[in-house]
Amino acid sequence: MSDLTRLTVAEARDALRKGETTSVELTEACLATIEAAGGLGAVVHKTPEIALDRARAADTRLAAGEAPSMCGIPVGIKDLFCTEGVASQAGSKILEGFLPPYESTVSGQLKDAGAVMLGKLNMDEFAMGSSNETSVYGNAVNPWRAGNSEAALTPGGSSGGSAAAVAADLCLAATGTDTGGSIRQPAALTGIVGLKPTYGRCSRWGIIAFASSLDQAGPMTKTVRDAAIMGAAMMGHDPKDSTSADLPVPDFEAMLTGDIRGKVIGIPKEYRMDGMPQEIETLWSEGAEMLKDAGAELRDISLPHTRYALPAYYVIAPAEASSNLARYDGVRYGYRAPLSQGDGVTEMYEKTRAEGFGPEVRRRVMVGTYVLSAGFYDAYYNRARKVRALIKRDFEQVFDAGIDAILTPATPSAAFELGREISDPVEMYLNDVFTVTVNLAGLPGIAVPTGLDRQGLPLGLQLIGRPWEEGDLLNTAYALEQAAGFVAKPPKWW
Repeated sequence: MSDLTRLTVAEARDALRKGETTSVELTEACLATIEAAGGLGAVVHKTPEIALDRARAADTRLAAGEAPSMCGIPVGIKDLFCTEGVASQAGSKILEGFLPPYESTVSGQLKDAGAVMLGKLNMDEFAMGSSNETSVYGNAVNPWRAGNSEAALTPGGSSGGSAAAVAADLCLAATGTDTGGSIRQPAALTGIVGLKPTYGRCSRWGIIAFASSLDQAGPMTKTVRDAAIMGAAMMGHDPKDSTSADLPVPDFEAMLTGDIRGKVIGIPKEYRMDGMPQEIETLWSEGAEMLKDAGAELRDISLPHTRYALPAYYVIAPAEASSNLARYDGVRYGYRAPLSQGDGVTEMYEKTRAEGFGPEVRRRVMVGTYVLSAGFYDAYYNRARKVRALIKRDFEQVFDAGIDAILTPATPSAAFELGREISDPVEMYLNDVFTVTVNLAGLPGIAVPTGLDRQGLPLGLQLIGRPWEEGDLLNTAYALEQAAGFVAKPPKWW
């Protein structure tokens, strides 16, 4: 079988079960592709020995005829997930040399399901960024190019390495995490599918924390069906995580009928932002018509507190980050700055954190510390929490009124050039304008590739679903995917 790396998870699963290929062959093909794709900067810690060992074990399970859907499937793991004995740095210098003696719950569930870990994937430092330019490993690069230009484009962030790896067929799927859009935004910018589940669906145990009330793991895949398959393997109750929901995980793949007749799709007026590119507006309208043609009813809705989502997010997320990142001090693990004679513990803390954290992380830690300080706690942090409650209530009222899913743009533009926005933090933060509300409200959301812009770059739409109803959301996304018929692949240049 040729072009093994271009297979979807579902296609590879079926081929493995029919004996048309083996997990070892699939894994070797992916490892060879990774070796040839260094220019993408996507894979930062390669694990070929682990991959081949797991592939051989998967082939044994497959031969016995009792293998789950992810068994033998080569995947990439975002560097935010702790993986036993394998470097897990969260894209940061301050975790240099850290080899966890334990496995995160999500990566452990994938391992138990027989998935094959090819390596760790690039990301923005501590998941703070929208372009994968804050990583200690250097930039991840989008495999797509704009027209005839050779300028390097962002794959989005913070899960930029995961998005680039899946889009370029370095792996069949990858894990991502989403705190304010870090699965959905890079998925949209690279022409793949990214699912952010309901907060609590995936365990956060063993995932290096950014903002604990917002972080959620999810799958990044080539198709909606693959997201259903991999998502089910990643989800489930975990007693080690107090925020993990003790709810059964349905068979999401079995729910993909594509029948959305009678479903009501909300179109929120507040997402029509000033200065929105016409291509995004057109894509949104076309996507709505696709769902209508599939039998859904369109209904205009209002989410009035959407305008306050970005400022609320950029108070809450840095506040939680400043608390979570206080543990990195050079004492127990990771990087420790060289000390001068006479330096004490205070100097060690200061030098280690100044040298170990990059500019964006330092910026957010300082903002977070400021909004939590005694004089500003009520003025900023408490007010942001109240706004968050209002945003959540907006969604609850809409769903109570009969809306089944909400359709919005996923990003305010196609992929932009690396280096263009990194110098202006506010401009960079605006890339999350369509995605942060989902995290603030704890809802499931999915980005689906729906078209190309005039330069041939992928554009995606976002669907937001009811809490805990990922199956219904995936089915609506499947109908949109079928109607859009997006099959474009980036021309290989790397």
